[in-house]
Amino acid sequence: MALRTLSTFPSLPRRLTRREPNFSVIYRKQASSIVCKSIASSESPVSLSERDGFAAAAPTPGERFLENQRAHEAKKVVKREIKKEKKKKIKEEVVRKVVDTSVSCCYGCGAPLQTSEVDSPGFVDLITYDLKKKHHQLRTIICGRCQLLSHGHMITAVGGNGGYPGGKQFVSADELREKLSHLRHEKALIVKLVDIVDFNGSFLARVRDLVGANPIILVITKIDLLPKGTDMNCIGDWVVEMTTRKKLNVLSVHLTSSKSLDGVSGVASEIQKEKKGRDVYILGAANVGKSAFINALLKTMAERDPVAAAAQKYKPIQSAVPGTTLGPIQINAFLGGEKLYDTPGVHLHHRQAAVVHSDDLPALAPQNRLRGQSFDISTLPTSLSSSPKGESLNGYTFFWGGLVRIDILKVLPETCITFYGPKALDIHVVPTKTATDFYQKELGVLLTPPSGKDQIQEWKGLQSHRLLQIEIIDAKRPASDVAISGLGWISIEPIRKTRGTEPRDLNEAEHQIRICVSVPKPVEVFLRPTLPIGATGAEWYQYRDLTDEEEEVRPKWHF
Repeated sequence: MALRTLSTFPSLPRRLTRREPNFSVIYRKQASSIVCKSIASSESPVSLSERDGFAAAAPTPGERFLENQRAHEAKKVVKREIKKEKKKKIKEEVVRKVVDTSVSCCYGCGAPLQTSEVDSPGFVDLITYDLKKKHHQLRTIICGRCQLLSHGHMITAVGGNGGYPGGKQFVSADELREKLSHLRHEKALIVKLVDIVDFNGSFLARVRDLVGANPIILVITKIDLLPKGTDMNCIGDWVVEMTTRKKLNVLSVHLTSSKSLDGVSGVASEIQKEKKGRDVYILGAANVGKSAFINALLKTMAERDPVAAAAQKYKPIQSAVPGTTLGPIQINAFLGGEKLYDTPGVHLHHRQAAVVHSDDLPALAPQNRLRGQSFDISTLPTSLSSSPKGESLNGYTFFWGGLVRIDILKVLPETCITFYGPKALDIHVVPTKTATDFYQKELGVLLTPPSGKDQIQEWKGLQSHRLLQIEIIDAKRPASDVAISGLGWISIEPIRKTRGTEPRDLNEAEHQIRICVSVPKPVEVFLRPTLPIGATGAEWYQYRDLTDEEEEVRPKWHF
């Protein structure tokens, strides 16, 4: 339909345009009416229905209730979204704490490379640093501290709660622990190491606080230090029992020796099976042998994996100094591209290493196979054989170096006490009535560590005392172990078994042993089932009968 404007029809009344200046008028040829449409009115338009009295009715109470409910639900949805965003931001901030791969670190200890402080970890000569940087070879540098450690020097670097008194302290134990905090937010496979000589002290019972719900493979190290003739079937069952008691769920348990490579191939196979595209982190308390285990693992994997063979050229440094590793060390060890990480040791304040001076740390680390030192009334020197309370060890005190005091309060006449720990700590026996004077006189002389005048002056003594009451269930078996965190353990045998003799029956008054153990204040003392070591361990160790349900969930051990 053709449209014409008002000017085309002069016969129309002109007053229309004068009275409605804000309207454009459109005339349709075949229509008998004129339609006017507002284009510039400043007032709000009013609908016909409102002018005629047909506007929408006011909302009913039910409709208002529904509107309020919808608004409330909308607020809840918005709050949930805000909370999710906050959680996401927190998680991103934590993940950012992972070691920045753009910062070059010493491949031996993980400390960031630097050229300014000669005595600090990560120091490299400026000329060497510039040359390696020019050729993009910073990842092949080992720092000055690691070079000294590899030549047997004892250089500590960790202080604070769980660190080491004396020596140089460049980083706190809490700062090292913070470097592991990102693990609980990542998808990773955790290989947790525990020292068999210090099983309770190095177990890390609260490891889930660090790694979250990530799967764990439990690896027991240093089994080559156990006495000759030890049955590994008994040791494996004992470890699984202790792990179950501590309520830690693990994929499997492996008994290993980094020195002889025993059991390491089984760990390598388990890692390949369980990593499933995830990075692998080697985790454990300080000085449990993480770096040594990684070297043994790479050596075992190199037989079939060319990537692991290449990684052996730049492997972490290993030394007897707790706190050798100061930062996560990334190792390209798998064909699939996953990374293997050596992590800083978790430093625990309740171990003996946290209270002795750094100069005395080598004395706490056993170097050779353990040989128990046994004592009963028949083995005491003739000058001490006249017991104050009859023919038994009652009334005697044992000193394990200057670190442990054991007062015998009540034992049987045939009771035998055996010490398992580092050979550097001598054991001395004196009557309890003269024990205090003997300790004060011989501390730092016969009773070491502590050693040296400065260390003795700073030594706070054996401030923590624990009274232990041990029930004798079966006289034919050892009653219990007393484990000293960070040192070793003491096995208590109610009636020492000799060849050709059988233990006698006990009367009602002889079913309990009482001793008092004194240690430095932070150090912990554990009472545990006896570790079945030596040739006689398999004779008295008893395997627990398991239900079908226990058999199904119980982790398997491998050697």
